[in-house]
Amino acid sequence: MKNGISKMQDSITTLLPSLEVKALARVGTLLNRLFGTDFDVMSETARMQTTKGIWISQGKDMKVLVMDVEGTDGRERGEDQDFERKSALFSLATSEVLIVNMWEHQVGLYNGANMGLLKTVFEVNLQLFGSNRGKEKTLLLFVIRDHPEGLEDCKISDYFDFMFTALPHKLLQPEQFETDIERLRHRFTTPSDPNYVFQPQYSKRVPADGLHVYAKAIWEKIMTNKDLDLPTQQELLAQFRCDEIANVAFVVFQGAIKDFRHPIEAGHLVENLGPMMKRIRESAIESFDKDASRYHTEVYMRKRAEMLTKANAMLESFYVGQLKNLHKMAVSLFSTQLQQSLQKPDCAEFAKVSSAARKEAADYFLQGAKAVRLDETDWEYEKELVLLEQDLQELTVIQREKEITKMLTELEKYIKKELDEPVKLALDHPGPGMWVSVISVFQRIIDDAEVKLHGKAKGFELTEDETQELVINLRRQGWILLTMKVHEETQGGLILYKLLNQFEEKFQRDDQGLPRVWKPEDDIDTPFSKIRDETVSLIPLYGKIDTFDPTTGTHFRLESSDDFDFDQSLKVLSETRQQELTTELKRKANASYVEAKRSVVVTQAKIPPWVGVALIILGWNEFMAVITNPLYLSLTLMLGIPLGVLWYLNMLGLVQRVGWQAYGQAQHIGADWLRDMLHPPEPVQIQHARQPQLLKDDENDNNPYELHQRHSAQSLSRTKSDREDRRPQFEEDKGIELNAFEDKKNL
Repeated sequence: MKNGISKMQDSITTLLPSLEVKALARVGTLLNRLFGTDFDVMSETARMQTTKGIWISQGKDMKVLVMDVEGTDGRERGEDQDFERKSALFSLATSEVLIVNMWEHQVGLYNGANMGLLKTVFEVNLQLFGSNRGKEKTLLLFVIRDHPEGLEDCKISDYFDFMFTALPHKLLQPEQFETDIERLRHRFTTPSDPNYVFQPQYSKRVPADGLHVYAKAIWEKIMTNKDLDLPTQQELLAQFRCDEIANVAFVVFQGAIKDFRHPIEAGHLVENLGPMMKRIRESAIESFDKDASRYHTEVYMRKRAEMLTKANAMLESFYVGQLKNLHKMAVSLFSTQLQQSLQKPDCAEFAKVSSAARKEAADYFLQGAKAVRLDETDWEYEKELVLLEQDLQELTVIQREKEITKMLTELEKYIKKELDEPVKLALDHPGPGMWVSVISVFQRIIDDAEVKLHGKAKGFELTEDETQELVINLRRQGWILLTMKVHEETQGGLILYKLLNQFEEKFQRDDQGLPRVWKPEDDIDTPFSKIRDETVSLIPLYGKIDTFDPTTGTHFRLESSDDFDFDQSLKVLSETRQQELTTELKRKANASYVEAKRSVVVTQAKIPPWVGVALIILGWNEFMAVITNPLYLSLTLMLGIPLGVLWYLNMLGLVQRVGWQAYGQAQHIGADWLRDMLHPPEPVQIQHARQPQLLKDDENDNNPYELHQRHSAQSLSRTKSDREDRRPQFEEDKGIELNAFEDKKNL
């Protein structure tokens, strides 16, 4: 073909630039006689094909290019019709007129008329060049049937025009043959002839200097089309038998691999899956090779490759499933290994432990993936490995967050434990330096916690920014723990207890810390007012945390965030709560003041000395009687020693009050018991179940049960009224005592 194109280019270059090219294709003697060309012709005796490939020449005394195409009925190429199809399509695509030389006896025969060849050529021609429908036509001298798929509405006349002629027998009628040839020649050379073949509608509109490019492009397009590569009879037989053999082998192959599906889909690993799949595949291929290798080699090799591809495609699903299961097992292995390593007491660096666990999991996956991968496949595990590494990285990040949270929790416990006692002691002794002490303790503890944090953070391979963020969060969390401890120590009655304790320490004890015993000549009002006011002034001190450090002249401060307001965290007691504490503290302090006053009144009444002398003189006999009688002496000691101790401890007043309270309670109980004895409740009449009628109002008035209930209510009412009656008397007595104390003091 290259030689033909080259000769065609040489012939074109010999033509004039204005030459209008008419391309016409057919073979042999007919062309030589018709156009005066000099193509090789077939020998009458040898009957062998002479034209090889495609040859081109200029018609004698014509502006026509004539192509001599290799015949389609030669025996030289045997069953190889590939070139015949391509050369025929090339002639059809490049020529304006296609002359088909047929024997008379071949008309109507399928093979003799090359209908199979022409059908293929026409179908491919429509596929490649069908876009020129109705614009460019090629003149044909025969009729064809059938049409390619997708062109059902097309007509053969849309692409081809048909013209028929007849020639006499060359040997039997040589003169008539030459005459008709001349007449046919006239149709190619004379435009005025009614049957002139080179009509304008047949022109390919290709300039002479571009014909070689056009022809080359047409040939390349034809060569790359696979629809012309139709199989021979041997190939068809080989395809049929190879398909049958492959199907039989595949039945056995599918039966052998079906047991892999269940365990893999259930998420289990199949041991030795790779070697088993390889053995089953090789057995199927060997079974195919045994019977199919006897047929056409190219078909056999192609079908063998197809079978191998199909087998690999079926096994690939098991391969992918095994990779998924390996992925899951590797993730589980990583989690287990990491947890076991972190639980060891000598585990200090999370980064090294997690890296080792990731490497072990990845190696496990790679080992399993390589073991299951088969040769002669394009299976890849790199994508699944990347997904595994991503999952391991995500798990590492999650576990690292847990470990960091665990570390921070331990540090928070440490901060809370260290803050507990110092903060409590500082708040138990309020004063100007209370908050300075608290802030100082906090800074010392938080600095120690930061040192511990930096030491542990190295094992996590944290960046500087991440470490700094953890430090900031630790300081904020430590401050929150501090404020929680402050609120804990100042909530409810605890702060009142601290204030009262502060008041009692100053009011009830002297400068040496000993209990104070107030004397009638002591001034109670002045120290009471001073100490009470000093104690009340401590309430605003508790109200807000003071962060000012007088030694440095600066305020301690933390940076606020969206969920942390430092200024708001400084508030401990609201204004309302401070007012309530002030009122309650004054009330409690006043009670202590009254108690102090009462103790002075009790100790004020002194016995004159002469009374003691008179008692000794008048009671000498009784004294001797007591000390000489063991019974009297024992009773005196049993009663006298406790009373003496109580007198020495100044607790007789307390005992006296308790005694009076017990006496009053006993009196009430005795009165109730005596009243019940004098007016016992009458027994309740139980009605029989057979008399369910209701009692009338007057009967209810006489019901003993109702009388008992009313009597009990009246008794309780009288008891309560008696208590209420005695309470003013007690208050009045108390007032008399205070008044008497004041009168005595004034005197």
